[in-house]
Amino acid sequence: MILSDNPLGLTCGMVCPTSELCVGGCNLYATEEGPINIGGLQQFATEVFKAMNIPQIRNPSLPPLEDMPEAYHVKIALLGAGPASLSCASFLARLGYSNITIFEKQEYAGGLSTSEIPQFRLPYDVVNFEAELMKDLGVKIIFSKGLAMHGMTLRTLKEDGYEAVFIGIGLPEPNRDSIFQGLRMDQGFYTSKDFLPLVAMASKPGMCACHSPLPSIHGTVIVLGAGDTAFDCATSALRCGARRVFVVFRKGFTNIRAVPEEMELAKEEKCEFLPFLSPRKVVLRGGQIVAMEFVRTEQDNEGNWKEDEDQVVRLKADVVISAFGSVLSDNKVREAMTPIKFNRWGLPEVDLETMQTSEPWVFAGGDIGGLANTTVESVNDGKQASWYMHRYIQSLHGIAVSTVPELPLFYTPIDLVDISVEMAGLKFPNPFGLASATPTTSSSMIRRAFEAGWGFAVTKTFSLDKDIVTNVSPRIVRGITSGPMYGPGQGSFLNIELISEKTAAYWCKSVAELKADFPNHILIASIMCSYSREDWTELSKMAEVAGADALELNLSCPHGMGERGMGLACGQDPELVRNICRWVRQAVQIPFFAKLTPNVTDIVNIAMAAREGGADGVTATNTVSGLMGLKADSTPWPAVGGGLRTTYGGVSGNAIRPIALRAVSAIARALPGFPILATGGIDSAESGLQFLHSGASVLQVCSAIQNQDFTVIDDYCTGLRALLYLKSIEELEDWNGQSPATMRHQKGKPVPRIADLMGKKLPSFGPYLEQRKKIIAENKLKLKEQSIAAALPEKKHFFPKKPIPAIKDVIGKALQYIGTYGELCNTEQVVALIDEEMCINCGKCYMTCNDSGYQAIQFDPETHLPTVTDSCTGCTLCLSVCPVIDCIRMVSRTTPYEPKRGLPLAMNPAC
Repeated sequence: MILSDNPLGLTCGMVCPTSELCVGGCNLYATEEGPINIGGLQQFATEVFKAMNIPQIRNPSLPPLEDMPEAYHVKIALLGAGPASLSCASFLARLGYSNITIFEKQEYAGGLSTSEIPQFRLPYDVVNFEAELMKDLGVKIIFSKGLAMHGMTLRTLKEDGYEAVFIGIGLPEPNRDSIFQGLRMDQGFYTSKDFLPLVAMASKPGMCACHSPLPSIHGTVIVLGAGDTAFDCATSALRCGARRVFVVFRKGFTNIRAVPEEMELAKEEKCEFLPFLSPRKVVLRGGQIVAMEFVRTEQDNEGNWKEDEDQVVRLKADVVISAFGSVLSDNKVREAMTPIKFNRWGLPEVDLETMQTSEPWVFAGGDIGGLANTTVESVNDGKQASWYMHRYIQSLHGIAVSTVPELPLFYTPIDLVDISVEMAGLKFPNPFGLASATPTTSSSMIRRAFEAGWGFAVTKTFSLDKDIVTNVSPRIVRGITSGPMYGPGQGSFLNIELISEKTAAYWCKSVAELKADFPNHILIASIMCSYSREDWTELSKMAEVAGADALELNLSCPHGMGERGMGLACGQDPELVRNICRWVRQAVQIPFFAKLTPNVTDIVNIAMAAREGGADGVTATNTVSGLMGLKADSTPWPAVGGGLRTTYGGVSGNAIRPIALRAVSAIARALPGFPILATGGIDSAESGLQFLHSGASVLQVCSAIQNQDFTVIDDYCTGLRALLYLKSIEELEDWNGQSPATMRHQKGKPVPRIADLMGKKLPSFGPYLEQRKKIIAENKLKLKEQSIAAALPEKKHFFPKKPIPAIKDVIGKALQYIGTYGELCNTEQVVALIDEEMCINCGKCYMTCNDSGYQAIQFDPETHLPTVTDSCTGCTLCLSVCPVIDCIRMVSRTTPYEPKRGLPLAMNPAC
């Protein structure tokens, strides 16, 4: 969904001021955990997708290009290849337009993202990745050609047949103060438009064919300005060799325009801040800058800023970088835009809703539009313009288009993967459905779930009127299995909710209405009766007549209903299960499934009884009976009524996933081919795939919806399609599902082996960390001196070289690996291997091994470096508690494993 909304999702995840935008507006700011790191999550997700190397494709619902109406073949020009144009072109191409050309005066795409944002903040391969995704849809980029170059003007574009034009050229000239007139770079003066592109060309592989050196910056640098660009100049100057950097600005800290992230980075890198200074004079000696003079600024009682000429400050400097913003001052470019009108700021007049200029066929956005201050705002300008350009073009061909934007989504070959599945003669559009629980409390909820994309639903369990129930409250509480964690993302829930309070008549009417409106969705009626043939026969026939596709027999409710001789009371006895299934089989023709309880000694016996009784399959499993928690005063939670009474309830969610996986796999091993509807801790595509591998055919979800809402289905379906698609990509065989292999890193950044560089090991804390940083920096300089001009590798997408598996192909795939303990090999042993470069020296592995394991890890008291000894038995406790992913790996033992018996085995035991 990220790239559907924002074609430059990776760029924005890396550089956008999230503290002022999405994160700043996050409601969780008011919680103890704080706001969601939206920018970080967006960057992570899109970086993983980037590594998949999968192309963008046209909307699968569109006709082939040759069959598109004439209006979609018109010529469209975009001027400038910056964020606004890349966004606009992407959305136009997604709409179906096939003749889109971007003209870029430079030799690279990305605009300011490429030329003015440093490599350490935004690598060029990120910008190139997003441009390539756009080009996957047929958009062309012509470099070294732009407005006012080679005679190109709006009039010539019109004459060349372009029916719509988008101007996204940014503000190409620096806002240069009069005191800097005549100063040159060789004298020590740069504008941000001079300095940052030089840094970019020297440090961004693939940006251009040249291999120019970084600007040679020495001594003291003064950066003028308080915007994001000024701080980029400051941190880049340090990387170019500056000894000290002063960021000087006219107003106070509270008026700094830069986002907090930029300012904090400059502060961390030891830049100095000097507020309340306005530049007055540049001091030259021998033609070189040696100092600058400033006057103090003050704010009067009316809030106006004034300069005090009596307070003069003189600062020594070797280099001055002016970052006072950008303007459109090139008269040739302005003339090339004739006949559009300009506003009093010298920029094109732009309608802020449609992004149209005074000429209906010309649109503009980004910096040149006058309001976009960030990359994401420029992207949105292009997005907004694309719809109204579409509307304008269609109007030329007599077609009316809504003023409400309906832009198409981002599609890849993953979206074409078929995840439908057949089970018991029923065709499910996808394997994800609602469990018989709180998400199916009413007909309207099931309706919304089907509209959201769920493949099937099991109604809340209903009974005959004589067995109708009334719930108590409170009855659904958060779990304590993840500790005192509040809010969404609970690892478990406990409920003492009974079956539906609604009548069988209501549910039968609802089933009929839902099937009439959603004929392609599977609707399963969940029913419950006491151990009575007449009741089961009556209720199952009612549900069948109503139009249910199948029935689920609730033989497993762990609380309340068992006391009435229903639910658990029937489901724990194989004979009762067998007879109930026989009664229902004799009563109905539609498939039915027995919902099993995990609260039995052997669930396989119950499943066998259900099959012998004629069930078409089973649901495994219902909730696990438990007591969730007691407060410090011994009262329980949930506590009902003035007496604060409670009862044993049903535990659900991720906490019971191992129990559910065990049940599903055990049944699948014992009854090959017998349909299983899995439920119990399914909260993602990955966990759903685990249940499919364990032998389930379809998947029921409840707790994950309680944590979020029905929209999780989008993630589940896309994720499952991706997991199946990636199985066919040979280049990604070392991935674990959608997770790439972990590189050696510290805080996400690759690190070399320090021992190889200096001959000894160094930990990652305190003074040792500073030594590591110095050694790594020196190594980078050596590598830089040895390097030659780097180019981005040629873009080659990964395509399936093997058939993409269907759902039926993965069902039960893990069963071959599951067996009895006696089938496990005790001669092929493993030992722990700690990656010292990734180790953060926390000591967790040592503590658990020492006090819960085999005392096989030594911990250096000075360096805190852990070392695995020959005593390692491969128990894997250390890996289980290590906080760094893949810092510890289990590798094959190279010596025979000899258990420590304590005392030698007696040849002739005395006892």
